[in-house]
Amino acid sequence: MSFPAPERGPLSRGDLDPDPIVQFERWFAAAAEVQPLPEAMTLATVDADGRPDARMVLMKGVDPRGFRFFTNYEGAKAAQIASTGEAALVFFWPRLDRQVRVRGPVSRLGGAESDEYFATRDRDSRLGAWASPQSRPIEGRRDLERRAAEAAERFSGGEVPRPDHWGGFLVEPRSIEFWQGRGARLHDRFRYERTAPEGEWDIVRLAP
Repeated sequence: MSFPAPERGPLSRGDLDPDPIVQFERWFAAAAEVQPLPEAMTLATVDADGRPDARMVLMKGVDPRGFRFFTNYEGAKAAQIASTGEAALVFFWPRLDRQVRVRGPVSRLGGAESDEYFATRDRDSRLGAWASPQSRPIEGRRDLERRAAEAAERFSGGEVPRPDHWGGFLVEPRSIEFWQGRGARLHDRFRYERTAPEGEWDIVRLAP
């Protein structure tokens, strides 16, 4: 399966909104028009021994506070976040030849916000949150299916509440980089950065 070559238009300082979240939302909307799962992002973390780790997760919201995703609080990613309090995100939209990188501290979302999102998930996904001991060894697929059946029986005929071990995280950006692919590998890169949580964003152009 082949796709048309991505557009490689220029990205200049004058194209950028002063607020990187607004700029991200513009690029995200453009990506949503041309490719599936624009919300897919790499979540990179570091464990207590300083070893890096990464996996794909889905962004479930962005606002002036930062980027939200949801997961099992007892899994590996949550343990690594608890260890360092930091994470990095990467979005890549190949059909636009664009990439966005985010770095910053991570905190848990409140229970009410996690409840609100959990209620939007389909029933099987909610049951799966109860069934899966994420990141821990299991005997086999049958073990997982047995756990899923037990969860279905437990909540048969009723609502499936959010388990205490499942909820959201917020990545609060300290820096956000926008990368636009260009010919001859002379890409356009701009980084937003601020040193104070409520400070102004500084924007610098980076060499490709």
